[in-house]
Amino acid sequence: MPETLPDTRLPDEQPRRDPGSSGSPATDFSLALLSAFVRLGVRDVVLSPGARSQALALVAAELERLSCLRLHVRLDERSAGFLALGLSSETGQPALVLMTSGTAVANLHPAVLEAHHSGVPLIVLSADRPAELRGIRSNQTTVQPGMFGTAPRLSEDVPAPEGDPQEATTAADLAQRATDAALGIYTRDPGPVHLNLAFREPLSAAIELDADHISAADGPTVPAVVAREPATEIDPQVGTVVIAGTGSGPEAEEFARAGDWPLLAEVVSGARFGPNLVVAYRELLAEASFGGAVTRAIVFGHPTLSREIPALLHRDGVEVIVVAPFGAEKYNPGHRVHRFVSAVVASPASVAAAVTSDARRWRGRWVITSRELLASDSAATAPAIDARGITRSELAFLRAPITRAMLADAVWAASWPHDRLVFGASRLIREADRRVPGKKISVHSNRGLAGIDGTVATAFGIAAASQGGAEPRSAGTTRVLLGDLTLLHDVGSLLLTPGEPLPRLQVIVGVDGGGSIFDGLEVAATAPTDALDRVLFTPRRVDLRSLAAAYGWDYARAETRTELEHALTGAPTAPMILEVPLAR
Repeated sequence: MPETLPDTRLPDEQPRRDPGSSGSPATDFSLALLSAFVRLGVRDVVLSPGARSQALALVAAELERLSCLRLHVRLDERSAGFLALGLSSETGQPALVLMTSGTAVANLHPAVLEAHHSGVPLIVLSADRPAELRGIRSNQTTVQPGMFGTAPRLSEDVPAPEGDPQEATTAADLAQRATDAALGIYTRDPGPVHLNLAFREPLSAAIELDADHISAADGPTVPAVVAREPATEIDPQVGTVVIAGTGSGPEAEEFARAGDWPLLAEVVSGARFGPNLVVAYRELLAEASFGGAVTRAIVFGHPTLSREIPALLHRDGVEVIVVAPFGAEKYNPGHRVHRFVSAVVASPASVAAAVTSDARRWRGRWVITSRELLASDSAATAPAIDARGITRSELAFLRAPITRAMLADAVWAASWPHDRLVFGASRLIREADRRVPGKKISVHSNRGLAGIDGTVATAFGIAAASQGGAEPRSAGTTRVLLGDLTLLHDVGSLLLTPGEPLPRLQVIVGVDGGGSIFDGLEVAATAPTDALDRVLFTPRRVDLRSLAAAYGWDYARAETRTELEHALTGAPTAPMILEVPLAR
């Protein structure tokens, strides 16, 4: 039954209504709000259906009809949240995610936390009951304001609209504040925003807009980006290394090259390329003649893929400078960081010193030794090429079962600048980080909290953002490399929505039957085997071919190097799952 209370207001206290309105204040306010977001440059809206949010959903559908935005519909709010996260990660602009009240909002919490810790702009619009329906055990009603704690950059509980014409201006101002906060325009701290929107019945009314509605309407304009603080000059010092974690970007590579310092760049850093790259940084940091000789570390982004990096930054005698352009929570292992700066640049003295023999010798030892280590590893696994034709050893090599190293190498080799590569929080990202060579490609991973949540949904968002729209950012394929538990944790995100474009998305699943990442941790040497398997390895046996068929995905299976390389050749014509069996 409708959840309303008798209206006991006197006639002169009834809300004013614009004669030209739709008859539903919820619809009028939703139209003003979403139109303002469109004028601010928002282009992607993700929604999960629900009654209380119906005005937002129907307005979004109308704006999609006018090609004002791209609409993505998902049944599961957790999938919707991570899809929006992927869209925002790729575009750099906040996506909107809309849902009804109650547990629907709580399902956004994992994506909101990831956006918070990764500095990704994201705007949550949650529908809610009006004030008179709160605190009385009304159905599907809980305390939504503040649900996400301190994670949002802005959190507002917006009263139910009454139909006052001035509410259009209120909505436009609200959209402006939300977009500014999500992008970190004035705080230099991008991240999630939560607008909790109360609506009364009638919850929606029919609307039909013309093509001039958005362009002709008065409203906010896209804000100017506030200038960054001046960069801190870094003087020369032999013994310096540059560390690039998630979110570093090409600035880290440019800085390392300018000072001719070794670059220890993680595979998801966006800086894993260039002449200063040290791929085998783990092995070298463990050697006293390398790691023990480091006197200064300049850190970009958020390193998460090794234990050797934090161990170095904990060490006495190492000056640690962290480049943190945004965020109140700084990367500070062991609370040992000496300085936080918003940006760095090699000083003129550092640029001049880069050509000296001492600087070249320091960088050269790291880079050359790293290359030798990788070359020796490759030589140990690959047979020599015989000019007379394929040998038995070469044939056996091509037919050998696929290893994690082989899988990481093949997926990396198949990815190019027009592609997108997404890593799940599985063993495979660490395998890739240990070995894949430098290449300037776009790599994503949810490393803010490094959880397995929403990996498929995030990859779907990245694929949709890079391949869709009037001017696609990329004509390539999005590949996501993950383990079987990471896939199964987000299996609901395989559900395809009829009527929406299907991106070129290839989900490559390394199947070892469970969470084998725990086999490499200390617990594997101390816990009873049966207990380890039961509560950590958590074995699962799922027929991925049947799973793909149930969700309407293409499917392939690769058991040898030849089959793997064939499966990675060419772009998929529809979303597909590629199953790759791996030994535990």
